[in-house]
Order: sequence, then C-alpha cells, then structure tokens
Amino acid sequence: MSTNPFSLSGRTAVVTGGRRGIGQGATRALLAAGADIVVLARQEVPAEDRDYAASLGRNLTEHRVDLGDRSATEQVVQAVLNEHQVDILVNNAGVQARHAAVDFPMQDWERVIDINLRAVFQLCQDFGRPMLQRGEGKIINIASLTSFQGGLNIPAYAASKGAVAQLTKSLCNEWAGQGVNVNALAPGYIATDINAELRDDEARYAELSGRIPAGRWGTPADIGHAVVFLASPGASYVHGEVLVVDGGWMAY
Repeated sequence: MSTNPFSLSGRTAVVTGGRRGIGQGATRALLAAGADIVVLARQEVPAEDRDYAASLGRNLTEHRVDLGDRSATEQVVQAVLNEHQVDILVNNAGVQARHAAVDFPMQDWERVIDINLRAVFQLCQDFGRPMLQRGEGKIINIASLTSFQGGLNIPAYAASKGAVAQLTKSLCNEWAGQGVNVNALAPGYIATDINAELRDDEARYAELSGRIPAGRWGTPADIGHAVVFLASPGASYVHGEVLVVDGGWMAY
C-alpha cells in the first residue's frame, strides 16, 4: 500500500452511473489514483474508458442494472460482492424530471425518488455491511446544490437530493465510529447531459454562468478529483460532510 495519503492503489471502487457525466469523471479520476473500478450502469461503458484503464494497468469491469428495479439491484450487488472486496462506493446514478410542481406527474415523482434516494440507501446498506464488518470503507453520495436550494420545476429532484444530504449525515452518525466514512459531494453547475436543457437555453445559461464566481461551469473531472479526496486515506477524519464543489456559487 502506498504511503501517499491520496493514493488508492489496491482499492476497488463501485461507481453507479459511471459511464458518462459526473460518473465518468469519478471513474477516470479513481483509476488515475490507482483504484480498480466496477461500474453499475444501464448501458455499456465506453471503449475509451476501458482503454484508459488498461493503459494504467487497472481493472475496469461492469454490471448492467436498472437501479429502479429493487430486486435486480440486490442481485447485482451480490454478484459484485462475490467477485470483489468493495472498499469505495460512489453513489452517483440519478435521474431528473422537469415539470411545474402543480402539474408534476406522480410517475415521474416516484421514479426520481426511487432511483435518487431508495437505490442510494439500498446500496449504502448492501455495500456498507461488509465495510462495517471489516471496520473500513468509504461511501461518497452525490448530492446537489438542490440539497440546499429548491431549484425551479424540479421538486422531486430537490426533495431527493435534500434527503441524500440528510441520509449521509444519519449514516455518518451510526458508522463513523465503526471505521466507515460516509460523505457527500454537492456539485454546482456541471456541463453534463442532465443539464443540457439549461445549457440550451441561452438566456438562462448566461444568467447562471454570470453568477458563478469562478467564471465557468464545472467539468466531470472537477468532481472526480473531489471524489478521490473523499475516497482517500487523506480524508480519514472527514465524516458526514456535504462538500460543495460549485465554483463559489453558494458563496456568492
């Protein structure tokens, strides 16, 4: 094991939704830090990510799963645990639906809450159990600025991400003393597919961009590097934190 406090050499990380956007940024950053990766996603990991892992001498495997299916999620977790000791869990996968609150379809509400909250808790339980047995592990949940702010036309997403922040703190209170770090990241405005609608609205994009002190939207790599920090031995005394990575948005 490396003496570098930010090295993840010898570790295995599970990243949900790790094939694109923030998840891909986390996958690539964790690989670069020395971890092997298991991606849980509905679609295939891009060939370039496989090539990148191979170029570093790292292992990248994947399991296809719809996290909206509770039984399928349980089965894939068991399959992963049969093959790997999971040291790090990054709960990144999430969905979004935009409607005015008064017209928000209940089926959209239920799917957003199911994937963004229920699946996160289920994975924390199932991967956290062996971590607790070993007395060591890192869990990083992906929260949001809407963990603090309400947003517009996204009541289900805001509710789910507010709950993810509180879930993170609740698990910290139970698990920190047993050697498992549970933290969250709250990304600001990141140039990913989930924000395509905002980026395509020129007026709204300009309005949002002008409010970010850093003067730019974030990238998946920006979040990936923060994931590595929370996953590393260097963050061993960081527990229950919701780390905002937003270019200064919340400070403005």
